[in-house]
Amino acid sequence: MSFKGRQQQAQAIWEQFTQPGRLRVLIGSATCGRAAGALEVKQAFHEALAEANLTETTDVVEVGCLGMCFAEVLVELRGSDGTRVLYQGVEPRHVKDLVQAQLINDEVYAPLALAMMGESGTEIPAFDKLAMIAPQVRVVLRNCGIIDPTDIDHYLARGGYSGMARAFELGPDQVIEEMKGSGLRGRGGAGFPTGVKWGFARSSVADQKYVICNADEGDPGAFMDRSVLEGDPHAVLEGLLIAGYAIGATIGYVYCRAEYPLAIERLQGAIEQMHQEGFLGSNILGSGFDFEIKIKKGAGAFVCGEETSLMQSIEGKRGMPLSKPPFPAVSGLFGKPTNINNVETLAAVSAILEKGADWYSGYGTEKSRGTKTFALAGKITRTGLIEVPMGIALSTIIDDIGGGVLDGKPFKAVQTGGPSGGCIPAQFFDLPVDYEHLAEVGSIMGSGGMIVIDQESCMVDMARYFLTFTENESCGKCVPCRMGTQHLLRILTAITQGKGTIDQIETLRKIGDTMKKASLCGLGQTAANPVLTTLRYFEDEYRAHIEENRCPAGACRALITFSIDAATCTGCGACKRACPVDAISGEKKQPHSIDESLCIQCGSCRQVCKFDSVHVQ
Repeated sequence: MSFKGRQQQAQAIWEQFTQPGRLRVLIGSATCGRAAGALEVKQAFHEALAEANLTETTDVVEVGCLGMCFAEVLVELRGSDGTRVLYQGVEPRHVKDLVQAQLINDEVYAPLALAMMGESGTEIPAFDKLAMIAPQVRVVLRNCGIIDPTDIDHYLARGGYSGMARAFELGPDQVIEEMKGSGLRGRGGAGFPTGVKWGFARSSVADQKYVICNADEGDPGAFMDRSVLEGDPHAVLEGLLIAGYAIGATIGYVYCRAEYPLAIERLQGAIEQMHQEGFLGSNILGSGFDFEIKIKKGAGAFVCGEETSLMQSIEGKRGMPLSKPPFPAVSGLFGKPTNINNVETLAAVSAILEKGADWYSGYGTEKSRGTKTFALAGKITRTGLIEVPMGIALSTIIDDIGGGVLDGKPFKAVQTGGPSGGCIPAQFFDLPVDYEHLAEVGSIMGSGGMIVIDQESCMVDMARYFLTFTENESCGKCVPCRMGTQHLLRILTAITQGKGTIDQIETLRKIGDTMKKASLCGLGQTAANPVLTTLRYFEDEYRAHIEENRCPAGACRALITFSIDAATCTGCGACKRACPVDAISGEKKQPHSIDESLCIQCGSCRQVCKFDSVHVQ
């Protein structure tokens, strides 16, 4: 069967799957959904459908993540009248009511209804009009939460592998020109132009070349790559195949951390399907191109996100960076020319080859084209995964998409780029989010982690937290990183404990600058960013810790005491129940008090108090 004929076959299957007359249950069952109980919800649906004699007439399907992690478990139901409704916060106890309402009575179950899928004109908003969804442009996430990621027919029906077929028509050199024209830059953090990078590898002459998908996502608070692999693995694998064709590689690797078992399962299944379809192996679609994909599981070392460390790991060696040059495009995996792109980059590649460079470059800014995924985490109302055009205002991401800071508290800063990024203060709240503007304020794009920080977070302690991570993850090969992270962490710990000295502020700057200039790889070169940016914008907090023995945010345990305001305390007992060491006493409906000799400054009382009666000094 021709590729066009196979696509038509898949479209017929998709039309049957999407036809209005058949009952359907889509359950968001990526890792985030499963953590919230998606598999238990799925089992409850099977039981409820069997009880209602609807098993034979209802499709129950696991889909990927729609990105609305705050609303898990997400379930989309389609009744016999074709109405599709997305429900939030679904638990097994809700399932019988949902089945009775929508699948039997064709009525919306209002208590959990979040959005109408493809519908409007009702009291429930359309999905694409939701505050979190409306500003987004979903290119990388185009299929996540919509298709069954284990069914290649679903991917083919929505344009899947059209990019591969077009690449074979264009030829390798023209494919590279298409990538250059799209303006796509590497989404793994460095932001190097993808087409230019491919051109370097193509021009290298060798009997063997390799392409690698870097899925070693290790940033705290980041889950973009995992969600894409779990929700749309074929998009990434197609992009990897196109990259291999463009540079002349015949073998591709997906380097994925072993802590992502569902992502690996999805990849393994997709690779098997590619073989069955003839999209892997010899002479793919009669193009004369041979290609195979292998999976390498990583052990979770953050340094293996750096390309030379990653290649060392694939070769069976300890993951440690190598000096450059030579660059991987000349001498990479097993000493052969190699190209490495991350998950998001490759998922965008497959879309670009399908729809064209001009389409993709129409999004974003002049120097930062296209879209970018971000993992919203921290003190934000709507946590989740989003994809927005480059150049969008930071305020739009946090306020409009994310719903603002949790509990309406004042915005203080946002950490972008993970532990290698910087803290951007409130004064840059309207900053355009692209490579250039983030660099101007001392931060980086990174792979896309975005952690929102409120006024109750200490910036010194925030820097200490990230240095704890990078110091632990440093491979130790070069002195600036190995010793620099240790000294930075030692000084930051002393300051948060009230043992710092004023001269240490300048010491932190000197060590950080040395690490940026002298470290061997990107880990060491960027590890000091959280320290340098917090010193740049929040030096007053450092000085308060040192000169006044005070933590302005009330977060550093060694420098704070808790008390309860008798004038506003209602005696509800919430703080007393939350205290892990029984340091709070008081009768019901009477003001409570804290025994400072027992208090461990954990802040649990402050977190549960609804009347702001717990004060920190």
